Amino acid sequence: MTTETAVRPPDAAESGAPPERPRWTGLPALGFLAPFLFLYLAFIIGPTLYGMVMSFFDTSLVKPGLSGFAGFGNYAEALQSGDFWSSLWHTLWFTILTTPPLIILAFAFALLADRARYGRWFFRLAFFAPYILPSAVVALIWIFLYTPGLGLLETGLAKIGVTSPNWLGDPVWAMPSLAMTTLWWTLGFNFVLYLAGLQEIPRDLYEASSIDGASVWQQIRSITIPMLGRTTTLVAVLQVIASLKVFDQMYIMTAGGPNFATRSLLQYVYDEGFTNFRVGYAAAVSMLFFLVVLAVSAVWFALVRRQEKGV
Repeated sequence: MTTETAVRPPDAAESGAPPERPRWTGLPALGFLAPFLFLYLAFIIGPTLYGMVMSFFDTSLVKPGLSGFAGFGNYAEALQSGDFWSSLWHTLWFTILTTPPLIILAFAFALLADRARYGRWFFRLAFFAPYILPSAVVALIWIFLYTPGLGLLETGLAKIGVTSPNWLGDPVWAMPSLAMTTLWWTLGFNFVLYLAGLQEIPRDLYEASSIDGASVWQQIRSITIPMLGRTTTLVAVLQVIASLKVFDQMYIMTAGGPNFATRSLLQYVYDEGFTNFRVGYAAAVSMLFFLVVLAVSAVWFALVRRQEKGV
């Protein structure tokens, strides 16, 4: 019986020959990415850079070109404008009214839906269905609910002897009414994120804690909430950014009224750019708003890095 011994070819280092360089195979990937990169540059990066350039000029919709150079004049005017600060405060106030409830209720409803034995699909559908509705449809639904004399809210409260306020016509109640509409509309997105996070938690942790005698609240406090730390951070930052960018429901339902009590910063940009035709000044306000959103994103990255170091 004969045996054959396989001879391994000598390595490049052993033979003294220079090692072969790996061939670059990124051309097919660039081909697939090219359409997205082109659209991203054309509709995101390009307009952003052009808007930054316009913010230093007295650009107007009724004049061709960039018009005269203004330097930082538009920024100085915005920072000294009472309308700018009031619209910024309205945006921040809307964010304060919507962010905590959308986080807390989304977590509570996701927890209840995750622990439900029957009808999980129904709860998921019921909470997420409003989120897929267009903003115009949502606005029309809630305008009908808020309509004085005919709205379902006023009719329902009257049956229990409660006088309904002028939901959208009172400066005090207009912003909370818009926040209530947004709460009903966008709760489903955070609900789905929390539900996905709950499904990633190992069930063995709950079984072991129940054997040790932990109650449901102790399990939620010691297992669920810590394990959902990153999900909560993601939900919080996405919700803050979404609330800061509010425009649709405010513009459709109140048009910034009554008495500009619900005019957001984006509507202020719209009014200055497309009503007063001061596109350069509107671009400067947009850049200031971009800095606010950028600051929020920076806080999010800091929180994520701190969590990663603590793991």
